Amino acid sequence: MSGIEDSVVAPLLERLVACDSTNPDLVPGGAGEAGVAAIVAAELEAAGFEVELKDVLPGRPNVVGRLPGTGGGRSLLFCSHTDVVAAGPEGFQPRIEDGRMLGRGVNDMKGGLAASLVAARRIAEGGPLAGDLIVAGVIDEEYKSAGAIALAEAISPDAAILPEQSNLELITAHGGFAWFELVSHGVESAGIEPDTGIDSISLLGPVLDGIAALDRELAGREPAAYGRPSVHASTISGGSQYPAYPERTTLGIERCLVPGETWSGAKAEIEAMMAAAQGADERFRADLEMIVGRNPVELDEDEPIIEALALATSERLGRPAVRRGDMGWMDSGILAEAGVPCVVFGPTGTLEHTPDEWVDIASLDLCAEILEATARKFCG
Repeated sequence: MSGIEDSVVAPLLERLVACDSTNPDLVPGGAGEAGVAAIVAAELEAAGFEVELKDVLPGRPNVVGRLPGTGGGRSLLFCSHTDVVAAGPEGFQPRIEDGRMLGRGVNDMKGGLAASLVAARRIAEGGPLAGDLIVAGVIDEEYKSAGAIALAEAISPDAAILPEQSNLELITAHGGFAWFELVSHGVESAGIEPDTGIDSISLLGPVLDGIAALDRELAGREPAAYGRPSVHASTISGGSQYPAYPERTTLGIERCLVPGETWSGAKAEIEAMMAAAQGADERFRADLEMIVGRNPVELDEDEPIIEALALATSERLGRPAVRRGDMGWMDSGILAEAGVPCVVFGPTGTLEHTPDEWVDIASLDLCAEILEATARKFCG
């Protein structure tokens, strides 16, 4: 397959990409996910699914479709997120180049969403499975995963597949992360009054040194097969003018985690840096807030959903399925923490969050075929 005229999935993906679903928590005034949720709901209803649209945040609904089984089989969830990060107007005008589709969200992750919808329609056309098939589009993955959290509280399938981009490989483990905001407090005064002013920026020096030192130490540890743990200063802002001591400085920190690490452990690391800063200068005062914390995921390789997906993949591709890990955190972590084993498996693409984001069109259709075959094997 080289173009959209050969693809079953690509026309649906074009519609999804053309519908702006920018996460409004990332971009104030962003369109939100309601438009895409409506497209997903219509597709599932047309296929005969029982469909529910329910706001998780105001005007931002999850959409969940269920195809009831005949009984006696395991239930399976296809879960995709419907939000995207910011793009210019051209980002929502999908285009085809050399067998690829380009546009905001083609790879992250409307391509996988479209493939799951096509697989769901084919399954419904072939008659119900023994177990339930559930297809969900959830909000807010790009920020705090409010949609996945709400979904995990509402349903508990036997297993799930998250069709994020994976190059048609099975991702059975992935890293976690923690975002922190540290606010250093000083005292504003004129620059010519050093006995009155307290510099909230320079007092952060020991913390910044601590971040650099911790990252050097992390670089020397045994890495996971798919990447190493790390920490870095993400953002910093403080002060208002040259001739004044800065009253407040805000430092953003990201800690990337691998199996064996936790966000709570990362928080303790930052708190130790703050204690060192206090020891270096008793004037140091700061508050720490964890914005988001997600632990790494590592599935048992004997999980039935992994075996079913690996078998379907090898049968369709004519070679053993590749199983691997990935540093990037995904909503699969929310489901796994809720007790639902969730494998990541999706089409081929890259450059997400950039103007050149792309997905391979042929891989979209392969992904849909493999998802369909997996559901038939797993649900019975």
